[in-house]
Amino acid sequence: MKILRTPREMQQHAQALRAGGRRIGLVPTMGYLHEGHLSLIRLARKASDVVVVSIFVNPTQFGPSEDLDKYPRDFARDERMCEQEGVDIIFYPEAGDMYAPDASVCVVEENLSKVLCGAARPGHFRGVCTVVAKLFNLVLPDIAVFGEKDGQQLRIIERMVRDLNFPVRIIRGPTIRESDGLAMSSRNAYLAHEERRQACLLKRSLDKAELMYRELDIRESARLKESIKKAILHGPDARIDYIEIVDDKTLASVEVVDRPCMIALAVFIGKTRLIDNAVIGGEA
Repeated sequence: MKILRTPREMQQHAQALRAGGRRIGLVPTMGYLHEGHLSLIRLARKASDVVVVSIFVNPTQFGPSEDLDKYPRDFARDERMCEQEGVDIIFYPEAGDMYAPDASVCVVEENLSKVLCGAARPGHFRGVCTVVAKLFNLVLPDIAVFGEKDGQQLRIIERMVRDLNFPVRIIRGPTIRESDGLAMSSRNAYLAHEERRQACLLKRSLDKAELMYRELDIRESARLKESIKKAILHGPDARIDYIEIVDDKTLASVEVVDRPCMIALAVFIGKTRLIDNAVIGGEA
């Protein structure tokens, strides 16, 4: 397994691989890997000859009051996990190498990024799109794997690839969960014991809404959202950022679930912001 540290050596190595006819798969991460990341690596392995995992805590997607400095990091652990999964290359750059001091160009998606986490975290998806575009230019992947757990991010990246004609196929990886249903996330490490117990309320609330839709034929978004709200607020440390039901493609709010729709949640448990989602309706 190779560890490449600079954008230049990553790009040169990728160019050599492409010249040799090798098919490259990319799994972009911010490190502190868990089973969810490993599931994406396995999907990349099935679809490519060379698997590249990028590990980069991207400063441009964090707001001024967010957790950039305390975001969990453990490269030695990540390296061991990648090696065990048969990763071929880890791309592990420094922020100073990824962004010039006077960098003034970024990638902005102007529709899907305005709602949900985009409304709650201004500038977040500008940072995400910019760094993913840079990774595509450096790693030159044929395929890239992104998790369904970050549902809005996934759809924005797919739109960026379509609109900017990146020659990259996006593969969706299903959300991987703990035994109690909590979606795996590096930020779960922030949760204290009692907060961790309450965090499973996100999945329980989604399950309840899905049951209401499927078994009770409830289609009104307002009723489904109210059920989710009541379930989450059983947690004394829970504070809702948003509960939305949106069209699965456009992310526009819907009043009635009469097509594939995403139920999207962002909830603070204590000081930790967690997100989760489920797709219901139509052919979902």
